[in-house]
Amino acid sequence: MLTPAFDLSQDPAFLTIAIRVPYARISEFDVYFEGTDFKFYAKPYFLRRILLTLPGRIVENGSEQGSYDADKGIFTIRLPKETPGQHFEGLNLLTALLAPRKSRTAKPLVEEIGASEVSEEVVEDDDEEFDWEIEQTPYEEIAESALNPECHYGFGNLRSGVVQRLQDELSDVIDIKDPDFTPAAERRQKRLAAELAKFDPDHYLADFFEDEAIEQILKYNPWWTDTHSKMMAVLEKSQEQENHAALVSFSEEEKYQLRKFVNKSYLLDKRACSQAYYGLIDILLAYCYETCVTEGERNVESSWNIRKLSSTLCWFETWTNVHEIMVSFGRRVLCYPLYRHFKLVKKAYRETIKILQLGKSTVLKCLLDIHKIFQENDPAYILNDLYISDYCVWIQKAKSRKLAALAEALKEVSLTKAELGLELEELEAAALLVQEEETALKAAQSVSKQQTLCSSSEVDDSEESDSTPSSETEDSDLDSEQEGLEESQPETVSSLLGPFLEESSALRIDGGMCRNIAVQRPGVGQEKPLASSQAFGVSGPLIEELQEQLKTTVQVSEPEGATAVSHSTMQE
Repeated sequence: MLTPAFDLSQDPAFLTIAIRVPYARISEFDVYFEGTDFKFYAKPYFLRRILLTLPGRIVENGSEQGSYDADKGIFTIRLPKETPGQHFEGLNLLTALLAPRKSRTAKPLVEEIGASEVSEEVVEDDDEEFDWEIEQTPYEEIAESALNPECHYGFGNLRSGVVQRLQDELSDVIDIKDPDFTPAAERRQKRLAAELAKFDPDHYLADFFEDEAIEQILKYNPWWTDTHSKMMAVLEKSQEQENHAALVSFSEEEKYQLRKFVNKSYLLDKRACSQAYYGLIDILLAYCYETCVTEGERNVESSWNIRKLSSTLCWFETWTNVHEIMVSFGRRVLCYPLYRHFKLVKKAYRETIKILQLGKSTVLKCLLDIHKIFQENDPAYILNDLYISDYCVWIQKAKSRKLAALAEALKEVSLTKAELGLELEELEAAALLVQEEETALKAAQSVSKQQTLCSSSEVDDSEESDSTPSSETEDSDLDSEQEGLEESQPETVSSLLGPFLEESSALRIDGGMCRNIAVQRPGVGQEKPLASSQAFGVSGPLIEELQEQLKTTVQVSEPEGATAVSHSTMQE
């Protein structure tokens, strides 16, 4: 027989059950309901005895209704509540609804006939105040013959011998090599040693100083943030913790997975029950880190991140208090993933508190997401069989009050860097000291460069200031030279015209000299006279001949880059 897809909803007066039976014969169906029991049968589907374990009953009073949508194949039944206005909790926890109500007594299932009547011992009441501290007992030496060679692990420590059969597949999933024969204390010692060997100070300091990506991750708000804000707004107004489950809805894929789970009861003593709650915190911390780092977008590393950050999944650890869970999670965040920053530990811590405060519907939704991630990763799906599937079934029967108490216990825990045992504060202090020294050295170098530049600029200024009076001196020298030349014109002209005077004794110069010399600079289109020429006092053909001879004989040159010096026209 097939279990059909079904969904439940409610209003103040009615409980509505929608059952999807597309291949059923509606002419041949049977519905039975009374109190908290509900049965539905329509070949080939069979929905047996849905029990609403939460307070609330349905009643047959003539107002019940039923309808069938042939196009969608959905059969809808509306059943009146025995107490109108009462709210039924847990209607979205489909796996728990499939379970029959169990006896709450510890009466032996096998009794000896004729034996005295065995008194019934009431199982621990769920409403009893839950103590989150496991009682510690002094260590006692146990004889080696009394030791159990097989160690237990998995949800509630109910499994043993599994890893030995699946050693080849689990070697890539868990870090502990032989959990079947490794006691819990030895597991912890090996885990701590492996974390110390894996810790990389350079990676940690790189994320500590270059934290742009970390700050971006810290700004991300997971999907449950809005739900938590709405819940807190409701609590501020009504101070009631009802209807939290109504804020969380499950997808069709999640509902299908809930119907696939095999519902069962778990016989856990007080110690095992506490360890189950503690393991839940450890798994949720790893899930919150993964959700924040990937910003809700799953990737191929998601499965690795969750199982690597959770010592419960990776080392089969068991816990006795909340603080040691936080220490373990903090150490693993700083040793294994891509982003290793203490602020991410605090971020995952705050988000886990929010999930627990929202109640078991939100916790279940997170566990279903983890189940999906592991199921799509080979061979991580084995962790579903060891832990996650059992958690998904068990959490549906957990009391919301206990989850709220667990959230309060987690809020009271404080974690410091010194408690992680990785000498983080010493590393940061040393790195900051080195950074300050480098900054001071760079500042000194920049000051030295500035002083060098200033001194060089001062030298240039002094050279410029020195060149200015020198140029003035040169100008004054030129003026004096010109005056001297004017005074010594007869002698200079005589020396220049010596050969010509020999040729013609009749040539006579009246104290004159050619001073009209023009220099043409690059980019200047025309020659500019520097001084007016003084005419020679000789006239006639000899002067013209002398002028031609001077052009060919006397040449005045400038430095490189300047044009040739041209002589001015000599006038009478």
